[in-house]
Amino acid sequence: MSRPYSEADVFKAIADPTRRQLLQALSSGDRAVNELAKPFDMSLPALSKHLQVLREVGLVTQERSGRRRIYRLNAEPLKEVGAWVAHFEAFWDEKLDALALHLDKQGEDA
Repeated sequence: MSRPYSEADVFKAIADPTRRQLLQALSSGDRAVNELAKPFDMSLPALSKHLQVLREVGLVTQERSGRRRIYRLNAEPLKEVGAWVAHFEAFWDEKLDALALHLDKQGEDA
């Protein structure tokens, strides 16, 4: 199952662990950029670059509230990731079933 490549690629955006952590933080609610930055050992400009990548692929939106920038998760683009991963579920199920049979057989031999 191939998929077209784009500079604004959700898969490329979530490949980075920092961006995945940002998405995880936003999954529990909107956050100001300063609040998002707390757990990271990086400068605000570096964090802003990660947030920009997430904005470009549509995973987050930014809203200004006075001087604050508030970020909100938009999980809709992750459906593409879910669909791609779902393609492999049959493979995983098959392998897990084979492992279960193997373990059952080993238990019978013991």
